[in-house]
Amino acid sequence: MNLEKVIFGFFIVLAATLNFGFFIGDIDNPSHHDIYELFAAIVVSLIATVLKFGDRTQIGAVHLSTSLVADLQLIAAAMVWGYAAHIAPAGLTPDMTAKIVSLSGGALLANFISVVILIAETIMQRR
Repeated sequence: MNLEKVIFGFFIVLAATLNFGFFIGDIDNPSHHDIYELFAAIVVSLIATVLKFGDRTQIGAVHLSTSLVADLQLIAAAMVWGYAAHIAPAGLTPDMTAKIVSLSGGALLANFISVVILIAETIMQRR
């Protein structure tokens, strides 16, 4: 068992599940989406990205790119949330909530691709 792979797999799956937990619910209902879960998804996704910096394989490069996409989407969602909650005159409207959830949906897709790559890499690994 490779401890580094276990830790990376843990953070990739945790990032995907936190992102899924934030994404699930009515797309335009702010009470269905918790800001702390979005924050946790961003932090865990950033940790997963940092863990992939040292991997020089082709699959490692794809892992890094999917993690970077997830990070950008989640950070953009947080920025839209911050704008809606603190700057926009209308506040956190259903329209803004739909934009935030859509951005997290893009990050969820990137996390899903990363999990699929992780599973494929694990299956292809020989002893």
